[in-house]
Amino acid sequence: MLRVSRYMQEIVRPTPATGRRAEPPGPVVIWNLLRRCNLACMHCYSISADVDFPGELARAEILSVMEDLKAAGVPALILSGGEPLLHKHIFEIAARAKSLGFHTALSTNGTLIDLPLAGRIAATGFDYVGISLDGLRATHDKFRRKQGGFDAALNGLRLCRDMGVRVGLRFTVTQGNAAELPALLALAEDERIDRFYLSHLNYAGRGNVNRKTDAALRTSREVMNLIFEKAFHYAQRGVEKEIVTGNNDADGVCLLLWARKHIKDLDEQHLRAKLAEWGGNSSGINVGNIDNLGNVHPDTMWWDCTLGNVKSRPFGDIWKDTRHPIMAGLKARPRKIKGRCAHCAYFDICGGNTRVRAMKVSGDPWGEDPACYLDDAEIAA
Repeated sequence: MLRVSRYMQEIVRPTPATGRRAEPPGPVVIWNLLRRCNLACMHCYSISADVDFPGELARAEILSVMEDLKAAGVPALILSGGEPLLHKHIFEIAARAKSLGFHTALSTNGTLIDLPLAGRIAATGFDYVGISLDGLRATHDKFRRKQGGFDAALNGLRLCRDMGVRVGLRFTVTQGNAAELPALLALAEDERIDRFYLSHLNYAGRGNVNRKTDAALRTSREVMNLIFEKAFHYAQRGVEKEIVTGNNDADGVCLLLWARKHIKDLDEQHLRAKLAEWGGNSSGINVGNIDNLGNVHPDTMWWDCTLGNVKSRPFGDIWKDTRHPIMAGLKARPRKIKGRCAHCAYFDICGGNTRVRAMKVSGDPWGEDPACYLDDAEIAA
């Protein structure tokens, strides 16, 4: 994930470079507590549905695994699904996570949040609630396959915001909704939403089935230009709005190239050093996933790569084990990525980008990422 606003702040008010980030004791864990969902979204990576799925972790198992996660140094839990608010123990789970000291976030479609539920979310102490909008009303309802979904999700955002919960709007960009990004950025500003997260489409679950609708490379570039302009505008004005992007680590290189072109008197060396501190893709290092069955994956989009199961082995042992070739490759410094990535002058910023897309398209998890929208001349050494 690229914290765009942070690097725009570095342009406006630079801070000392400290070197590449150290590997954390444990990753941020996105935990799909269940697969049941009241929606059937076109780009759902977990292919959820409004049914119960067998074999999911029981309440006692979830609480026990949280103890293992704490012991493994995991700093944050993102409770997801399916729709996590359908889990009958969601508030007990979240309260336990808070008591153990985890930064605790809720990833929800927002449609189930009414006033009483928003009150419970606030009372539980969630540090952050992220709700997805896939465009304006008609587009969102089409993507989410539910009429009235947009209004329900926006209402959920408003209710949580008014309860004092830090909220964020998530937007997965495709060719079918990219034109509505300006309107959604304006909506986030008008609605006093703290955070805007733009996710590139990743090839997982229904996102893989629908990858033909992925934003064209040129459109991706246009989208990022708009994101950078908005974030820089906020930084110049001192507005505390956070803009982040995810699932395409070429965004970090694109930010450097954008700043080189648009920022007068840019300290490019400083900005590049800061972006290199970030280092790009963190699958298998700074971020991990536990699915509804307890399987551990290198990231939340990589469900066809299972490293182990928390029912039979502590998470920390699974996460540190580099006998699995995928984990060995992900933890290598530098990663051995092929194709264009192997010759990229900005590999220290991007880290080779997303391995799931490479695997889905070429069958090789160490191939070049097909969604890198930078041309050969831009990335030439």
